[in-house]
Amino acid sequence: MTTLNQNDVLLEGRPTGEAIYSHENHGIRFFRFFLGVPRLSGTPDTLPVIVPETMLGCLDGVSPLYVRGQLRSYNNRSGVGNKLVLAVYAAEIRPGMGEACNQILLTGTLCKPPVFRRTPLGRSICDLMLAVPRRYGRADYLPVIAWGQLAVEVSSLCVGDRLSMEGRVQSRIYHKVTDSGTEERTAYEVSMMHLLS
Repeated sequence: MTTLNQNDVLLEGRPTGEAIYSHENHGIRFFRFFLGVPRLSGTPDTLPVIVPETMLGCLDGVSPLYVRGQLRSYNNRSGVGNKLVLAVYAAEIRPGMGEACNQILLTGTLCKPPVFRRTPLGRSICDLMLAVPRRYGRADYLPVIAWGQLAVEVSSLCVGDRLSMEGRVQSRIYHKVTDSGTEERTAYEVSMMHLLS
């Protein structure tokens, strides 16, 4: 049985660099670093993690880390890069065991109609946007992608339908054509693995 709203992320991987200052909120300074989490294919997902300054002691820049938190979204008003920015907000960080982990459990509401299509090789794919409420009347808007039979199943959902799922957070590099040329950018999304009841 899933909870009314759920947003739980578990990651284990290695930092790909030093933590840099991100922002301050209610007098607390937050820092951002990137965590490399290997996939079965061997290509790592490189995921942004936001941590309060009090948790920086666990980061030495190279050792494996275990991160528990939530996937959050916010609007990028700078005009540079993606309009919707995603990051894992860490509630807990501790030394890792060296075993890669990338798991997310989400329960929320579909806030846009599903977009179903097929790849050039005929594989089914469906894009979803899930709204996951958090406290104080705010919500995180999280892009979700489903493949194969799962894509077919979720393609019939309607805006307002509830959805509970398990998956992983993935990074994807793409090229954006701008007035100044082609830029390499990174998109983040949730890859759905299972529907939960």
